[in-house]
Amino acid sequence: MLAEMAMQGGSAHRSRQRIALLAGLVLLAVLALVSCCVGTRTLPLSVTWQAVQAFDPGNSDHLLVRLLRIPRTLIAIVVGVALGAAGAVMQALTRNPLADPGLLGINAGAATAITVAVVAFGITDVTGYLWCGLIGAALAGAGVYLLGGVDPVRLVLAGVALTVVLQALTQVILLNSDEAVYDQFRHWSVGSLQGRGMAVFWPVAVATLLGSALALSLARPLDAVVLGEDLGHALGAHPLRVWSLAMLAVVVLAGAATAAAGPLAFVGLAAPHVARRIVGPAHRVLMPASMLIAALLLLAADVLGRVIAWPSEIGVGIMAALIGGPCFVALARQRRIAHL
Repeated sequence: MLAEMAMQGGSAHRSRQRIALLAGLVLLAVLALVSCCVGTRTLPLSVTWQAVQAFDPGNSDHLLVRLLRIPRTLIAIVVGVALGAAGAVMQALTRNPLADPGLLGINAGAATAITVAVVAFGITDVTGYLWCGLIGAALAGAGVYLLGGVDPVRLVLAGVALTVVLQALTQVILLNSDEAVYDQFRHWSVGSLQGRGMAVFWPVAVATLLGSALALSLARPLDAVVLGEDLGHALGAHPLRVWSLAMLAVVVLAGAATAAAGPLAFVGLAAPHVARRIVGPAHRVLMPASMLIAALLLLAADVLGRVIAWPSEIGVGIMAALIGGPCFVALARQRRIAHL
């Protein structure tokens, strides 16, 4: 009898998980459609659909949808997916509910690399930012791993220390540069999806696909590692291998997202907490849910940023902080931060 009740309870829980994920996917599709319609020039749904189905290169509305709004929407979704997965992995690795990808110095590494690229090589194109930011994020992540190893406390301390050093270096370079350099860096540093085209989408999509696949393959080992090193060993996990592969996944995911859209606060931090409340702590479900929730949060922030200040717009980094910050504070005040 008890076994039957347990099986029924588990089946009901899995059904709720599937319903929640399906509802999230439907909401994401609706938001994506809205994103393609709204902006400085609001377009009817029929025009947006025609731009997809029967593209006319002589129609300025069709060009707007195909060249700007569709790529921007896709990049928002992919960047959100990357940050959601990276945040879930980081919180599991460090066993810290307040951990996010920025702890690894990835944001600071990308910022320093982009500053050097603008100053030393005159790179001002968004695609150029992407590749330079990826290189800087990867080098910063590798440096933190070499300094901190697989110990959660040492890793966090190494990440914070390297972040401070890289931020200081970035400020020194900016203070000794002309106003044009500062202006270029400012547009990236506030977090924005404006002006990103398919040339930015494809590298980020490939990096996100590879990083997400690696992160999802580590779901069961992460369930063991989050219990501690001793219990992880007892359950058959190999902490060094899990840490190495998980760090690689975080660097690829967060590095690509940060390089493409700038440093985005609270997305990678808040999404895993919301996901834990909905689907539970098992990483095989938690990570897909975190990816979906982060994509929803980032796309909603981008759409709201275009609507609130119309006909101007507010950068997605600012809107994500304005939305995610209060939500996370509300969770903390109600003591709903889920234990890892």
